[in-house]
Parts: sequence; structure tokens; C-alpha cells
Amino acid sequence: MDTVNVILLLLLAIGILGNNESVAIAVSILLVLRLIHLDRYIPLLEKYGLQVGIIILTIGVLAPIASGKIGWDQMIKVFTHPSTIFGLIVGIFVAYLGGRGLSLLSSNPLMVASIMIGTIIGVSFLKGVPVGPLIAAGIASIILGWFK
Repeated sequence: MDTVNVILLLLLAIGILGNNESVAIAVSILLVLRLIHLDRYIPLLEKYGLQVGIIILTIGVLAPIASGKIGWDQMIKVFTHPSTIFGLIVGIFVAYLGGRGLSLLSSNPLMVASIMIGTIIGVSFLKGVPVGPLIAAGIASIILGWFK
């Protein structure tokens, strides 16, 4: 059996054992693409998947505004209450980390593997959400920058 398929099967097992549907579905799709010989499309997923995923995630976050659940009153409160101002600052910082992370992941392929394995473990066993790779890479980028 192909070593790539073995790795994917191990990641699938981690997703299933960790009771994480996101990881299990993502790995299953990649494994099926390989098994039905459509793996020529995997580079497209590699190139555009993150961007498409961020767009879908952003749509999900903005959906309450589009549905009318969040209106002007709530938007104005973002700038008037200490907890929401803190949320605003954290949001800015996390976006900054994501940008740093994207740069690190594109320049250092070995970091991709270690961060992805860490993210899968965090998602599967710590009830995390798989949006962590960019933030993890951003944090790693800052810390690695301290040692240069």
C-alpha cells in the first residue's frame, strides 16, 4: 500500500477516535480522491483550499449580519463596551497571527506537517476547531523570530 494512503488512514483513525467529524471528513475526501485516481486535483486543493476555506468560514461568521440577527445596535456596542472592545483587539491580533502564519507555512513546508499534526491532535482530543494552523504558525513565526 502507498505510504501516503497509510498516513491518511492513520489521520482518519485519529479523527474517528477523537470523535472529530471535520478531520475525518477532510481526510476521507483526500483519501477517496487518491483511491479513485483523481489525485491530480489535490494540487488545486493545496493551492486554493485554504483561501476557499477562509471564505466559507467568513461567510459563516457574517451570516448573522445577513440574516438580521445582528443589527446596528449590536454593531455600535462593539465600540462602547469593554468586553467587546477587548474582543475587537483580540480579533485584530488573531488576524495578524493568521497573516504571519500564512507566510511561515508557505515558506517552510516542514512546519506544515508539524503544525497539521498538532492541530489534528488538538482537534481530535482536546475538542478544538481546525482553524488553528494559521494561528499556530503565526505564533511559531513570532517565537522563531525571537531566536534569529
